[in-house]
Formats: sequence, structure tokens, C-alpha cells
Amino acid sequence: MSKRNLSLFLICLLIPAVLFASSHREAPLITEDPAADGTDVYVFRSPDAPNTVTFVANYYPFLAAQGGPNFGHFSDNVLYEIHIDNNGDAKEDITYQFRFRSDTRNGNTFLYNTGPVTSLDSPNLNVRQFYTVTRVDGPRRGANAHQIGGEFQVAPWNIGPRSTPNYDANLATPAIGTLPNSGKVFCGPRDDPFWVDLGSIFDLLALRPLQSLHLINQPGNTKGVDGLKGYNVMSIVLQVPITDVVQSQSNQIIGVWSTSSRSHVTVRSTGLTPIQALSAPVQVSRLGMPLVNEVVIPLAFKDFFNSSEPSGDLPLFNTNDTFKNRILDPEAAKLIPVLYPGVTVPPAPRNDIVSVFLTGLDGLNKPPNVVPSEMLRVNLTTPVAASPNRMGALAGDNQGFPNGRRLTDDIVDIELQVVAGVLVSGFNKAPNNQLTQGVHFNDVPFLSTFPYLASPHSGYDSMPQGGN
Repeated sequence: MSKRNLSLFLICLLIPAVLFASSHREAPLITEDPAADGTDVYVFRSPDAPNTVTFVANYYPFLAAQGGPNFGHFSDNVLYEIHIDNNGDAKEDITYQFRFRSDTRNGNTFLYNTGPVTSLDSPNLNVRQFYTVTRVDGPRRGANAHQIGGEFQVAPWNIGPRSTPNYDANLATPAIGTLPNSGKVFCGPRDDPFWVDLGSIFDLLALRPLQSLHLINQPGNTKGVDGLKGYNVMSIVLQVPITDVVQSQSNQIIGVWSTSSRSHVTVRSTGLTPIQALSAPVQVSRLGMPLVNEVVIPLAFKDFFNSSEPSGDLPLFNTNDTFKNRILDPEAAKLIPVLYPGVTVPPAPRNDIVSVFLTGLDGLNKPPNVVPSEMLRVNLTTPVAASPNRMGALAGDNQGFPNGRRLTDDIVDIELQVVAGVLVSGFNKAPNNQLTQGVHFNDVPFLSTFPYLASPHSGYDSMPQGGN
């Protein structure tokens, strides 16, 4: 697949996702339920174990590390799921379900821990959480389900040097669970792996570096400020052999998305009576391709999208002009020339974006006989890049976004330049190809081994605020 063809995929998919800020608060209703709010999904061929694929589903946005005594946690009443479509029919063929339960050893203290916690089974860890992993083959609510492995413990919060000394060695690494067939699993707090200058983007896209290009008349810092610096998320990280999830050796393209679901009817009470769920779970959050619900989906459709399934995407596109026009004539493509007079963008309608937005690209990550639908697609035959480029396929790195999504892929800068049209003939010019938010890497380095995400920020040391 040529760099040009890969780039066309980026144009098609990313133009509608413009304005690129993954604020982690993508729809009105889910902002009221942070424990169920999915923030990002990643899927990539594991760099240190290339016969496996790693899935990351993050939840609970803007977790301040010092936010005790009730630190961030998975909800015991949310069903967290990672879905895989391995034949392109827009329906889940495999679902991994995660269910959590909490245990408080001493309810007569307000403390999360009553002393130093040096192991997962430390008696000083007062509040613990455990989980199970279930694999469902076929429909997610079908009968073909079986638990894999036993019960695993969630990594506790990184409170500080007195409460959780030597956090990585004592608590995070021991929380890595082993699954049958050489799989691995980890659940717990991690550094939020996404980086974005939220402050400038939501201030009418006043990107700080563009001041040096004389495109905006406002003094200030010309280097981006990472608005997610210092924040944690609750992460589900799953690694399984590629052969466990692909349809066949001849078709190793999979589509991936995450969801969270709550009981439709829940009884809450005071005192020691537990919360009771009285009905089947109802989906409240959905994430696949990055930034789709945040910035592609209009406000009128956001809550609907969170409750929908990929199999309903094409019917909606075909029957609703508002939804369809938002794709063909994206809002940001019209805003950028107004905000930055030096930038001209390709004219609407962008008919080339429709098929790839819903299907993937021929020769890269488009499954045979695909049914158009929105999800994060990855071709697991693509070799692991020896030197990953943060700009992914835009820079000729075929393993990078949009062929899956690695932790190091710079989603914001890729989309910013693509929406300016740099991959369309006549538009790969200054200042279009100079557009950047000014933040190019995560605030802390990623790990080279599972679970890959950086250790969570310590509550004692944390200052969750933007910084250079």
C-alpha cells in the first residue's frame, strides 16, 4: 500500500473528526456518569510480543491523583466490554466482558489504607477491588460465554511514598494477571496516555504555535500546553494471541470498539444495604475511532450514538441528512479558513470520505465483504514498526493510525494537518502542513512491556494541570 493511498484513508476518516480535542466528555448524559465514561480505545500488535494483539480501553476522565479518600475506581454496577468484529459484518464476533466487585475490610474508618501497602494482599489495604474476564463468542448477550482465568485484583491507587512505597514493583506489576494461552490482563489506574492542548482548542482553536506563523493576533506561549498532563484514567489492558481473535490466517483484519453498560433499573439505599441492579444492562458509552463522538457526531445524536451499535451506523447515514451532511461537509473544514485566513482547504462535498470512514481502505484494513460501520480497524499482518513515527501512516508508518491505534500515535496533529488538506493535491503547502497543537508526546514515557501505559501519577506528587 503506497503512502499516498494510506494518506487518502486519513483524509477520509479524519476530516470529519476535526477539532480533534478528546475532551473525554463526548456526550451530555455520560458526563454525569464518569465511571462508565470511555475516554479512548487503542489496539495494536504488541511490540515485544508480535504474535499477540493488545487492547486498551480507558474510562473515567480527568482523575486527579490526589482525589481521596474515595479514589477513582471501576464501578461494580457497570459492565465493561471490548468488542471484536473479525468478519466485517458490523456485529461483534467476540466480546471480552469485565465485571468488578469491591471489598472494604473496615467500614469504621474513612481511610483507603490504614498503613503502608507493600503488596496486593497487605492488611493495610482497606479498600480492594477484584474482577473477572468473560469471553463471549457471537452476540454479546448470547449464551456462548465462558470465564477465562480466575478472579484478578485491580491495581490499587498510587497514593504516595508513605502509603504505596515502590508502587510499580510492589503493586502494579503483581496486578498483571495471566490468562490461558499466554494471554495477559491488567486493570487499574494509569497515566492518561492521550495528550492535547484542550485550553487552546476550545478557545476557538487558538493553537499557540500558530502565533509564530502570524495567523492569529494574540500574544502568549507558542508551545502547546498538555491539558491532560498529570491526570489518570482507569485502564483495562488485555493481551491475547492474534490467533484467538482473527477469523482465519487469510483474514486478520479486526474491528474493535469498547462499551459500558448499566442496569436500566437500579435500587439505591442508605446505610449498609448494597445497591441492587434489577434489570439487564443498557449501553451508555461507545468508543471506536478516536474523537468520533466528541467532534463528528452532532449534539442531537451524541447520546443516541453512545447507546447504538455499529450495525446501525449505515442505516443512520443513509436516512438522516443532518448526520450525513456533517460527514460530507464537516464543520471544522469551514471554520479553519475563517479562523486562519492563510489556510485554504479542499471544497465540499468530500465524497471521498464516505466509504473509508465506514469501511477501511482497500489493501490496508478493509475486510472482505465489509458492512459499513464505525469502529477502530487494524490489520494484524502489518509488521511492528522498528521505529514508530508519531504521525503514523501520514509519515509512511503503515502500522500507525489509522491502521489501529498505538499509544504513541499523535492523533491531534495528524487530524489537524489532514483537515487542512495536506494530502489533497494542491493543499500540501505552508501553512497547511505546518499546523500543529504544539504538544507532540505524552507527559511521561510509556513502558516497553505490558501493560505499556505509564504508571499512574502519585497523589502526593501530582499537580494535574497543563504544562510544557
